[in-house]
Amino acid sequence: MSGKPSGKPKGEQHHIGLLNGFAAYGMWGLVPLFWPLLKPAGAAEILAHRMVWSLAFVAVALLVVRRWAWAGELLRQPRKLGLVTIGAAFITVNWGVYIWAVNNGHVVEASLGYFINPLVTIAIGVLLLKERLRPVQWTAVGVGLAAVIVLTVGYGQPPWISLCLAFSFATYGLVKKKVNLGGIESLAAETAVQFLPALGYLLWLGGHGNLTFATEGTGHALLLASTGVVTALPLVCFGAAAIRVPLSTLGLLQYMAPVFQFLLGILYFHESMPPARWAGFALVWLALVLLTTDAWRTARRSRATAATTALARQRAGVPSAAPTTAPRTDPSTDPVDVVDA
Repeated sequence: MSGKPSGKPKGEQHHIGLLNGFAAYGMWGLVPLFWPLLKPAGAAEILAHRMVWSLAFVAVALLVVRRWAWAGELLRQPRKLGLVTIGAAFITVNWGVYIWAVNNGHVVEASLGYFINPLVTIAIGVLLLKERLRPVQWTAVGVGLAAVIVLTVGYGQPPWISLCLAFSFATYGLVKKKVNLGGIESLAAETAVQFLPALGYLLWLGGHGNLTFATEGTGHALLLASTGVVTALPLVCFGAAAIRVPLSTLGLLQYMAPVFQFLLGILYFHESMPPARWAGFALVWLALVLLTTDAWRTARRSRATAATTALARQRAGVPSAAPTTAPRTDPSTDPVDVVDA
């Protein structure tokens, strides 16, 4: 498990964190190669297996590290438990749509969902949390909206798969931050909520003779069971990275996943990219460049201001202030614990 960093030198800890970050986002980026292996199981059956086996995997992991105190605390907080249930509902939609999209030839459109997710996160921040945006962020949101319009014209309809993935995951991220559980603990709580409906659906499929888990051989059954590992293992790596590298670094690494998915859609699955689609993607990438550059400059200014203030206090003989949590200056590069797929 990720745990706390050991007593290794800071540089080595950062190196380990980067390796875990690359591993996490790399696995999330390559996951479109996995879901087609589960055919002839349909998206709904794959989704149900993912919920059931993910809970089994994280339960074993939590038993190994003996980390259960959070569960009792969660059960004593109905509001928090309600938020976990809402989060589980939104990630269920996200997982289900993504699996269906990959297995039905929409990998590129699915990748777009995670490209525009930071823009949707900002929109939710403005609409629901009344956050104030900097001019560059407003520009990025406007460019993102223009991209959706261009893609709508190109597709002949809005890119529903991308929008569904982006909005479901952004809402899930918002709920997840309010719950404030660690990655493994959060996944355990969410899959516990999902478990009974998922198991019930699998039993219903079995009762009607439509459960491929029992009819397609041992290899197929093992692949379906491995959905728990595929879901949780990148999360473990992400947790190891999150405690060792700055959030700004993770914010940049998060783009690895949709880039890999996009390249797989074009180069491996040979999905078409007409001019209108290229134009839409180009606008989305421009918006992300604006967001990332603005976030980097803002973080750099904040660090410089903090350093100047600390130096001034030191020269004046004023004791250093107790560390506080810095305000989140750019929601677009503040990654949540799970980047789906």
